[in-house]
Amino acid sequence: MYPREFDYVAPASLDEALDALAANPGAKVMSGGMSLLPLMKMRLFSPEMVVDIGRIPGLDDITDQEDHIAIGALVRHHQTATSALVAEHAAALAEAAAYTGDNQVRRRGTTCGSLAHADIAADQPAGALAAGATMVAASKNGKREIAAADFFVDTLTSALEPDEILVGIRIPKTGGGSAYDKLGRRGGHSDYAVAGAAAWVRKSNGTVEDARIALTGVGTKPMLAAGSMEAFIGSDGSAAAIAAAADRATEGVTVLEDLYGSEAYKAHLARVFVARALEQALARA
Repeated sequence: MYPREFDYVAPASLDEALDALAANPGAKVMSGGMSLLPLMKMRLFSPEMVVDIGRIPGLDDITDQEDHIAIGALVRHHQTATSALVAEHAAALAEAAAYTGDNQVRRRGTTCGSLAHADIAADQPAGALAAGATMVAASKNGKREIAAADFFVDTLTSALEPDEILVGIRIPKTGGGSAYDKLGRRGGHSDYAVAGAAAWVRKSNGTVEDARIALTGVGTKPMLAAGSMEAFIGSDGSAAAIAAAADRATEGVTVLEDLYGSEAYKAHLARVFVARALEQALARA
C-alpha cells in the first residue's frame, strides 16, 4: 500500500525544521524513516507534511560531556550499539540498539527516532529508562528537558509537543552496571520484543544502593517496574533478592495480551527477563 499524498521538506538547519513544524500543525518529523514510513504506507498516519531532519548537520554525534554523554538526534542504531562511550555508561542501551531490527534498519534508523516513536515493544526505550536518560526537546520557544520516566506517555505517544523535535538525549555518568535482554517475536533477539527488560544497578559495600528496572513489550508503554525496584534497592543483590524483584515485575502494570502471548505468558516473560537483566547488570556493577 502507498501512503496518501503529502508535502515533503528537508531543512538544512534546525531552525528551518522548527519553522516548518510551527507553520504546519500536524506535520511529522522524520530522521531515519524506519518507524514513520511503514505507518504511513499502512495509512495509520497520514500527515500533510513530513519534515525530514536527516540533512541537518551537527546532530549525528555521540560526545563525552564530562558528567554525561550526549547522543544526537541523527545517531544511528548501529552507532549507539557500537559506541565505547555508550557501552561504558549505558550498556543496556547499547545492547538494546544492537537488538533493534536487522542490519539495514540499524544502519538507517536512529536512536532518538525510536524513542520519539514510543512503540510499546521497542528495545531502546527500556534501555533509556534504565540509564536514567534525559530527553532534550527543541521548539521555536527554546529547549526543554524531559526525564525518561516522564517521556513515554502511552501507546505510540511521547511527551513531545507537536511543534517539538527530540534533538538528543543525555545519559548521566552514574557508575554501576546495566544490561538488556528480551524475547523477540521471531525468537532470539530479532524483531520487536514479546517481552524484555533493562536494568541498571549500583552497589556499595555489598548493598544495592540504587537501581532502575524497565519493561518493554509487556504493558501499554515502555515503563519502569516500580515494584521490582522497590524490592531490589537496599537488598544484598543475592539470588533471593533477584527472585523477589522479578516476582514484582508487573506490579501496577496493565499487561497486554496480543498475537504474541497471553497476559499470563507475558507476565511470566517479564519476570524471567527482569531476573536475567539484573543478573547481567550486577555482573557489570
